[in-house]
Amino acid sequence: MDKDSRNAIERATQQARRLLEDDFAGQLNGTFDVFVTRRDGQSEVATDGWAEKPGAHLDVKPKLQAQREKIVAALEHKRAAGMSRETSVADYLRDAAFTTLNRFVALKMLEARELAQECITRGEQSSGYREFCGLAPGVALLPDAAGYRLYIESLFDELSTEIKVLFDRRDPASILWPTRATFEQLLGILNAPELAVVWGEDETIGWVYQYFNGSDERRKMREESHAPRNSRELAVRNQFFTPLYVVQFLTDNTLGRIWYEMRDTETALADRCEYLVRKPGETFAPRNKKDPRDLKVLDPACGSGHFLLYAFDLLVTIYEEALADPESPSSEATGGTLREDCPTLEALHKALPRMILAHNLHGVDIDARCAQIAQLALWMRTQRTYRDFGINKEDRLPIRRSNIIVAEPLVADESLAGEFVDRLGDRTLGEVFTRLVSELKLAGDLGVLLRIEKLVAPEWEKNHTARLFELPEKEIRAALGRFVAEEGSRANLRRRLFADDAEQGIGFLEMTEKRFDVVLMNPPFGAGSLRAKKEFERAYPRTKNDVYAAFVERGIELLLSRGRLGAITSRTGFFLSTFQKWREDVLLKRAPPVVFADLGAGVLDSAMVETAAYCLEAQG
Repeated sequence: MDKDSRNAIERATQQARRLLEDDFAGQLNGTFDVFVTRRDGQSEVATDGWAEKPGAHLDVKPKLQAQREKIVAALEHKRAAGMSRETSVADYLRDAAFTTLNRFVALKMLEARELAQECITRGEQSSGYREFCGLAPGVALLPDAAGYRLYIESLFDELSTEIKVLFDRRDPASILWPTRATFEQLLGILNAPELAVVWGEDETIGWVYQYFNGSDERRKMREESHAPRNSRELAVRNQFFTPLYVVQFLTDNTLGRIWYEMRDTETALADRCEYLVRKPGETFAPRNKKDPRDLKVLDPACGSGHFLLYAFDLLVTIYEEALADPESPSSEATGGTLREDCPTLEALHKALPRMILAHNLHGVDIDARCAQIAQLALWMRTQRTYRDFGINKEDRLPIRRSNIIVAEPLVADESLAGEFVDRLGDRTLGEVFTRLVSELKLAGDLGVLLRIEKLVAPEWEKNHTARLFELPEKEIRAALGRFVAEEGSRANLRRRLFADDAEQGIGFLEMTEKRFDVVLMNPPFGAGSLRAKKEFERAYPRTKNDVYAAFVERGIELLLSRGRLGAITSRTGFFLSTFQKWREDVLLKRAPPVVFADLGAGVLDSAMVETAAYCLEAQG
């Protein structure tokens, strides 16, 4: 995407953010009595804020009262995680604005791909809405564009069956809806002629994610503190989009190279992977073939999922070649060969998009907004693949699972955690859950750098044979479901938010038990979060001088024997004396470089860093 298009996206994103946050702040204040004020572009809340009794106007409007209770529950959830009142409201406003914007950006991208009927490009004159009104004529007569909102929300509900994290209207961020004037202005921003060319581009949603937090905000963070003060600052400071050629270079020489060696060079990837490095007449140690369902790829700082999208494309070719190979082995995941499970190419094509998301691609990030973006991007890629295969919409298998995980504490609300443990009725399970809560407290600051898989449960500490991830996750999940179902209204929402946090924590825990053939990353660089500084320096004494070096060290740990890691990072680690232990003890001893490109400055958009892109191979 050229610079002019990116600039247009940046202007539109910042304009939309200001528009939505101003509108939502007004609604929180005037409609829901949360008492928000706006000062110097920042959101603040009065000292007592939502603790005050709401105004009488809410007493006579039960729907608004119920919505206010959900908003308050969401704010209290953020407070339980350690945010101040002011910060919790600002964070809620960001969540609501970001989710709303992403949903409408997603609809524009779905329209461009003919995955959704025209729905917002011409507003209430869009063909999809006119057809909707034809089926239910009374909808168009509802006041204040309520019928159009009903139509849009019906689209969200339909999409949420497969992309729940973005379109689920139970999300507290969904309670606020733009006023009619704001809604029309938002559609005007998104439908501007200068943006017409971007909606068909896969990377558009990633640029929206990066530009939502403006350069002024990042600059202010750096001026106020040399190191990130919390997980959000760590995420915002490191939102730099990876150029496609770098993604291809690193993926071609990791996933592409592994398959190239498994096939003894006889693969279409030899031509397709244009950045695959091969020496004339080279020889290499043979690799045992794998069923493609057993090839695991991880991006431990996945952002908008750019690495995973390109890996998806390579995996399509890998699956097709494995199906045609009579010597393809059985899968460890299913027990059968690919040909046994998908006897024809047509059967493979029907199952392939869902298999890739379920078995192959894994992503982790500390920013929950990344889960929205990455899951949406991957889902759109599955639908494009179905279309390329000529599979009609009614014959496509629904995408029920992806392995995109938000690294965050197991629970934010410790009072609810105590209540949950008390109601478990199982002492051992309660001890395990309590231990997990304690050990995952810094997950939001450290992400995959938290070596949770090396912890052992209390009752097995003596023999050190059982890991936390071997404990009964199913029992904990079932107990969470019962806990959420026990009460309604505001208490129920707080419990559901608690359960959602716990689900992410358990998913993060399960991810750490896996070992991967490929790790691909554009990790954070510079200082880590101040909140996790002590734990970080204790865990990574050789690489504590820069987060990116620790990510590489950790990535190597997560590789299988002869697995490959591809990274773009600062180039400083390859010549500064402060990185000597990283070079000698981590790289040369455990995963020497096999491909290296010194890229210099100007690669990561506005990041002021000279970069290198390189691939390592873990020693057997």
